[in-house]
Amino acid sequence: MISERSYIRIAQELEVELPALKAVVDVESNGEAFLPDGRPKILFEAHHFSRLTKHKYDVTHPRISSRKWNRKLYVGGVGEHFRLESAVALDRLAALKSASWGMFQIMGFNYTACGFDSMQKFVNAMYKDEDAQFTAFATFLKNNPRMLRALQRKKWDQFADAYNGPGYKLNRYDTKLEQAYKRNLH
Repeated sequence: MISERSYIRIAQELEVELPALKAVVDVESNGEAFLPDGRPKILFEAHHFSRLTKHKYDVTHPRISSRKWNRKLYVGGVGEHFRLESAVALDRLAALKSASWGMFQIMGFNYTACGFDSMQKFVNAMYKDEDAQFTAFATFLKNNPRMLRALQRKKWDQFADAYNGPGYKLNRYDTKLEQAYKRNLH
């Protein structure tokens, strides 16, 4: 669990309201960075794996490689690690880049924007602890001024678009962030 002290330090460093920062955690992972077995929470994104492998596995492995985003492919929890392992067997780097990782569900392909010079160092940090995940998220925001400004100004639709892409509207990501922010005010 991230300490209140760490939240305050990062909030000050980013010039973001503490409840806004906590709203991202609430919406992305319900405040949980790890599964009960100790592995980081992940969500394997078949559409990214498809894109990164130039659609090479779409026909032979449709559960892990799909041209379009499809919510029905998610299995959740430990099952996402099984999906990732299947993809790793085909193309390790593309697979690791195709998962969202940890408490902040940062896509692996963003590893350099999170301050890492290799995908493996990013993955190691996601396995390490919540503070390493939090530091990666803070660096990610610093390297994405549009996203950081939107969070600082609590422009939920702009943050949602920058963080999750235009598909955020499908799951009302902006509304969920705003509601979580309001809950964290108290």
